[in-house]
Amino acid sequence: MSAAAVGNTIRSAVVKGSKSWPHQSPALTKVLDNTSKLELSPDHDMPMGSWSSDQIRDATTSSVMLTWAPGKVRHNTPIITHGEGVYVFDDKGNKFLDWTSQAVCSNIGYTIPESVVEATTKQIKELSFIYGGLGITEVRARLSKLMSDILPGDLQGMVFPSSGSEANEAAIMMARRHTGKYKVINWYRSYHGGTTNSQQATGDFRRWFGGDHVPGFVKAFHPFPLFWDLAGENEEERTQMALNMLEEQILNEGPDTVAMVQFESVIGGGGVLVPPPGYMQGVRAMCDKYNIVMHCDEVMVGFGRTGQLFGFQNYEGVIPDIVTAAKGITAGTLPLSMTACRKHIMDTFEEKPLGWGSTYQGHPVAMACAYENVKYLIKNDVIGHVQRLAPKFESEMKRVAENHPSIKQYRSIGLFGCFDAHNPDGSNPQLQHTAIDKAFVAYKKSYTENGLLGLLRPPHMHVAPPLIISEEELMDGFERQDKALYALDEALGF
Repeated sequence: MSAAAVGNTIRSAVVKGSKSWPHQSPALTKVLDNTSKLELSPDHDMPMGSWSSDQIRDATTSSVMLTWAPGKVRHNTPIITHGEGVYVFDDKGNKFLDWTSQAVCSNIGYTIPESVVEATTKQIKELSFIYGGLGITEVRARLSKLMSDILPGDLQGMVFPSSGSEANEAAIMMARRHTGKYKVINWYRSYHGGTTNSQQATGDFRRWFGGDHVPGFVKAFHPFPLFWDLAGENEEERTQMALNMLEEQILNEGPDTVAMVQFESVIGGGGVLVPPPGYMQGVRAMCDKYNIVMHCDEVMVGFGRTGQLFGFQNYEGVIPDIVTAAKGITAGTLPLSMTACRKHIMDTFEEKPLGWGSTYQGHPVAMACAYENVKYLIKNDVIGHVQRLAPKFESEMKRVAENHPSIKQYRSIGLFGCFDAHNPDGSNPQLQHTAIDKAFVAYKKSYTENGLLGLLRPPHMHVAPPLIISEEELMDGFERQDKALYALDEALGF
């Protein structure tokens, strides 16, 4: 057959259509052995606490990853062996005063009340787990009722996720599905978590790690900006200016698109920023005006840190529509958080699902721990203890700040404080997103040498000891803090 004839045959077979092309997907060529040796090394039969420091370091080097810090930091992170009271101990016998309750969560220190230990152990033995949609446990009913009893107003709908980030995810979904709107307004310098929506809600550099591209989140300036001041002759005028800015943002975004205003009641990691008098009342009024859900993130300050059960209770007359908390609900003993909502929001989900969930939501063992922990806080008047120590805490923050030229200013509320550093010319010595400056490396070294353990977020230096700290231990901690700051004075050139 001639070429022309073949061409005609092919053309005659062409038909109108959308048929697929022949294709062969790639075959696996990098064939790896995916079998496992299901046998234990003798090291794993050694009792807990019996590994040598070298064994721990070797396992850490080979298999441990960090999250918010570069992986190499793990090689110099201390090996902590045990805790007692407000102290933790390392493998070299060093004793450290926990000066920030770790990540502001070890609120009752390390001598856990027997009631908490017994309740947690009892729940493990009786029913270690039940998926939340398959059964209701007594401990879930009890913890829900307890939180409803101690929260003000009609905050009575309870969900118990596993982390603060998850609690805020639940809050975002709750607000969106309740209102039918989708935008969420958050402050710059805030932190709300490390999962997709909560990370996008975050107002500091950690939001950038996820690419900063999740839609539906709007950032507002806190009443205390970093590099500029609000207009006004006095605090009242400046507060009104901040509220005017927020309302203009809402109007420009479209009130019918804004589901929720989600603020930390006190910005924690960003520097213990307490809104000025009247501000949160203005936010509440604005949310009422535009039918917007008001959410207070209490993950860091909930359960007594500010001298009130929750931070929002420092703002007279304000009850949010949604409250989230974590850390203090179990004092860090087990992972648990809370998303609480008012009855009108709870009623929204009587006929439809919340739209958020997780396997471990309402975990009975974690709830048993939380139930007894919250009861312990109330029965032992831990919040009253915070209130009684707060004036001494405030005076020591002031004394230490005045003793060091490297300290620009301080803030404190309850047993939550923060020092801000500055350079001799008054400028900011380090932004939070940059690698730690050598001056703060020197300070951290002195801090550790003076027997303190805690978070460092330059240019902010937090103070947040366990809430059960004694006055004597508190004064000792400030003496150590005072000594450590001389290294910062020198390193910054004062």
